[in-house]
Amino acid sequence: MTATWTDVRDWILERNPDMTDLAPETDIIDSRIVDSLQFVELVLYIEDLRGTALDADAVSLDSFRTLKDIEQNFLQ
Repeated sequence: MTATWTDVRDWILERNPDMTDLAPETDIIDSRIVDSLQFVELVLYIEDLRGTALDADAVSLDSFRTLKDIEQNFLQ
């Protein structure tokens, strides 16, 4: 099974019970849907989905702005 942005959306929604949905183009950083502590957990979750560690030198915050960015940069 290949991971997609919907897997990441479900993870985010589990941690934000006041939210019912999250559009794939929503900026999760600027909108503060993912805070600094959750961001670290999100990176670890994406690594788990991929089955490999992310290269810290090759990763920028912009790579994590939207669900679609995450899918394009890390899950394909």
